[in-house]
Amino acid sequence: MDFRSIVAQGSALAQATTDSLLLILTPELTETKDPALDSLIKDARSGNDFELKTGRTLYVHRPQGVKSARVVLAVAADTSAKAFKAAVAKGLGVLKELGTSQVVVAPAQGYALTAAHAQALVVAASDLTYVYRQTKPSAPKAARLSKVTLACTEPDAAAVKDGVQQGQGVAAGVALARECANLPGNHCTPTYLGQEAKRLAKEFKNLQAEVLERAAIAKLGMGSFLSVTAGTAQPPKFIILRYNGAPKAQAPIVLVGKGITFDSGGISLKPGAGMDEMKYDMGGAASVLGTFRAVAELKPKVNLIGLIPTCENMPSGTATKPGDVVTSMSGQTIEILNTDAEGRLILCDALTYAERLKPAVVVDIATLTGACVIALGNQHSGLFSKDDALAEALLEAGKQAGDTAWRMPIDDEYAESLKSNFADLANVGGREGGAITAAVFLSKFAKAYRWAHLDIAGTAWKSGAAKSGTGRPVSLLTQFVLNQAAAGQDALAPLPEQSAKEAAGKTSTRKAVATRKSAAGKTAPRKAAARTVARKAGAKSAGSAA
Repeated sequence: MDFRSIVAQGSALAQATTDSLLLILTPELTETKDPALDSLIKDARSGNDFELKTGRTLYVHRPQGVKSARVVLAVAADTSAKAFKAAVAKGLGVLKELGTSQVVVAPAQGYALTAAHAQALVVAASDLTYVYRQTKPSAPKAARLSKVTLACTEPDAAAVKDGVQQGQGVAAGVALARECANLPGNHCTPTYLGQEAKRLAKEFKNLQAEVLERAAIAKLGMGSFLSVTAGTAQPPKFIILRYNGAPKAQAPIVLVGKGITFDSGGISLKPGAGMDEMKYDMGGAASVLGTFRAVAELKPKVNLIGLIPTCENMPSGTATKPGDVVTSMSGQTIEILNTDAEGRLILCDALTYAERLKPAVVVDIATLTGACVIALGNQHSGLFSKDDALAEALLEAGKQAGDTAWRMPIDDEYAESLKSNFADLANVGGREGGAITAAVFLSKFAKAYRWAHLDIAGTAWKSGAAKSGTGRPVSLLTQFVLNQAAAGQDALAPLPEQSAKEAAGKTSTRKAVATRKSAAGKTAPRKAAARTVARKAGAKSAGSAA
């Protein structure tokens, strides 16, 4: 779609050459300073055809004195970017059904526009016209709407132009994330995600992609990750994406996305009703791919690395069982009490891998717990972090992008429920505070750097008649990356060297202890355990053990 901005107000709006004109009003801002348009608004109000209440719209065909054949009035709650986006979506929805191809969107007189408003318009229009069709030949034809122009005043022009450009990058990333998530599990496999990462790297020369196969994953000692793959014929992948927009010496931002392309629950089988929606359990991976798509186009001066552990979680005779103990890349052993708590098992090894990248910050993104949906519904993603500066930066990015998160507790006391008699920790606690204990579990593998966890189980997709991936939190993540690039020397920096060394030292000690115990025959060696898991997973399908 073609998005543009123009400087136009007053009579220039009524004479604009376009199929349709969408006017955004508020209960307080009701005039355009054009006689024809203001007369139209006044007549509609006096005739009780139109009330200045949030969400109201009115369509007028061929109004007198207006060049456009179609005019829609839409009322925003206030002048915020969030309210503007909602009103634009409502108004464009009316015009979309009429078959219009070009729209000029204009706010009422006194409605100051910012880059955030412009970005909101682009994202709203892109969401509205998105149609999934890859496996549905009977899908509706693409909307005729192909050009949206935002009218602004001269003082707002520069900010609006920047916002339109940024919005197009974000919208492309959101669309990619939605498309990946909407694909069925037999199409969007770990192999497909790896191919999509390589396609991005081929399209954008500022991206690099590497896809590690099972043997390389086993060599890294990712026994926890590989335990999840033991029941499926689909080979796992560990995807590494790199965007180098700053000098090599600058510490990278690392995004870790959960990539379970289908989650049956494994031996701890999920109920059949709604299980089809578990194709969305790779929403974290999709959001990482989408963010890299946006960043590659917007070219911020920052270094960014994406890590995507991806596999299926399926039941079979070779699947990991409740009560099994596995050894993670960190050397910590994990008693798997519930195989349906598998996302944390693949993420923990990726978080350990992230340590070697010497990151400024690490953010993992995962459709991790139903408990987060109960806590926050579908409005906010759950944000967990002990790092106040990182948490605030993510919250602010979410507010700017209209893709919000809510900070949740992550106190050490919650770790009590993760104690195990047979391993260093269990993969689940009790029902109480399930989203929190999941985050606490991950925190055990992220002590050497600034870390935050986004639980997007309630925001990554919609259920019901409108069932579809949402592309969240691509907007939040992209805004966060852009903000860090713009911050320059004030951007978040790695933990003080001494703190990182102390955390790394504890991990190294744990690895050494695990190795000594292995030598004494008390536990299986870490690498041997990983090889055992790999062989076990390969037993079902020799062809998948590459």
